[in-house]
Amino acid sequence: MDRLSSTTLIPDAISGARDDISQQISMIWEQIKAPLIVPLLKLAVLLCLIMSLMLFTERVYMAVVITLVKLFGRKPEKRYKWEPLKDDIEFGNSAYPMVLVQIPMYNEREVYQLSIGAACGLSWPSDRIIIQVLDDSTDPTIKDMVELECQRWASKGINIKYEIRDNRNGYKAGALKEGMKRDYVKQCDYVAIFDADFQPEPDFLWRTIPFLAHNPELALVQARWKFVNANECLMTRMQEMSLDYHFTVEQEVGSSTYAFFGFNGTAGVWRIAAINEAGGWKDRTTVEDMDLAVRASLKGWKFLYLGSLKVKNELPSTFKAYRYQQHRWSCGPANLFRKMVMEIVTNKRVTTWKKVHVIYSFFMVRKIVAHIVTFVFYCVVLPATVLVPEVEVPKWAAVYIPSVITILNAIGTPRSLHLLVFWILFENVMSLHRTKATFIGLLEAGRVNEWVVTEKLGDALKTKAGAKAPKKPRFKIGERIHLLELGTGLYLFFCGCYDMAFGKNHYFIYLFVQAIAFFIMGFGYIGTFVPNS
Repeated sequence: MDRLSSTTLIPDAISGARDDISQQISMIWEQIKAPLIVPLLKLAVLLCLIMSLMLFTERVYMAVVITLVKLFGRKPEKRYKWEPLKDDIEFGNSAYPMVLVQIPMYNEREVYQLSIGAACGLSWPSDRIIIQVLDDSTDPTIKDMVELECQRWASKGINIKYEIRDNRNGYKAGALKEGMKRDYVKQCDYVAIFDADFQPEPDFLWRTIPFLAHNPELALVQARWKFVNANECLMTRMQEMSLDYHFTVEQEVGSSTYAFFGFNGTAGVWRIAAINEAGGWKDRTTVEDMDLAVRASLKGWKFLYLGSLKVKNELPSTFKAYRYQQHRWSCGPANLFRKMVMEIVTNKRVTTWKKVHVIYSFFMVRKIVAHIVTFVFYCVVLPATVLVPEVEVPKWAAVYIPSVITILNAIGTPRSLHLLVFWILFENVMSLHRTKATFIGLLEAGRVNEWVVTEKLGDALKTKAGAKAPKKPRFKIGERIHLLELGTGLYLFFCGCYDMAFGKNHYFIYLFVQAIAFFIMGFGYIGTFVPNS
């Protein structure tokens, strides 16, 4: 009997202890909520509303500008002088400007033949063009393959130079800078740059060089990217939607209004005199292309974007590769802003209006606010209001503004509008990495200069569908499990459960779906190839 009574007392004691702990936690929460949590959350909501309005205004403004550009037909040929370059009987080919074509590469086993072949296939007088392959490969086998490919084209009469260096200092910027030091470059007027996976059409130079030749104020002509593997998997479709907005709206608006936009690092032609006047290539950030563009703009040079000229290239098709790329693309601009903001403010060669555009619109809103508000507001602050009902978010901020921003972003890719929900979830999860990278850039933290070359598949993309799928190796936990996504997913799931049980906001469906998206990408499943219908 004594044994029976003692065994019944144990569960009662455990239950009582649990009740005591829960009561203590509840008391502590109530004590700190009113004086600390509520004011902090209200401040966070206010800051997020301000950032949302900034982003909303910027998106609407660009939508209006791009609509006017389309309605009034402000094509590049109407804004700048353009006429085809013609033969000169007296001077012969010397009447054509000398063009340098640079191809920086690093261990590009899958794509080196495609890029070199496309560059050597460019239509231009053979004695007025130099192909320069800047090979930073560390794999001796790949190095030999690239050199042999250059020799093969040289044997066909192509003026191609194979350049290597004994270090990788400065990464891509260092390679481009080293390439510009060669003696034969001094005779060149313009330089076209193509990353290793880019394949320009033969008429690329005939369509770009005349703008530079007839308009001495132009420093850069930038072409649009065309993605050869956009249909490879669901993740590449999401990337296409984001990048299409960048090219069809952001670049076009910058070119049409301020004659300034960020150089995309490839598929563009520079006036070499402009590069030299701006101070050449610098490796102080991971966005050497944007760095050069801002410095050239501060010298008074103008840029032109040709949306009708498209250059084929490849999107990252694994989540790991995409994460590294987005870290570089988010961290670099924030770090460049930190380094150049005072230089922009004190510059006397450009107008105040252009300074405002570069600092506020180009850097603050697009490169910093857009990343931070997407993650902090929609993935942290909004769910937190479920736990603190004293803090309310206006309906216009929680529903209307994000809806308009989303529609304006996605309208650049009409064929993928049915994937809008997936794109929203994908972008919200990626905003976690972009926000982290942005703060690393602003604070110059540990990974500020991290540079991981994006993996490319090249011809492997063409044979993937027909080939028998190889047996997948068992993944390592460190390569596929991402704790930040999983932690955020658990937070969203908890907020959803609380809202469903006790809350009044009725966000729980949104929170549950968002949590699932973070779980999926946390386990790396988004990186697998998923064919589209």
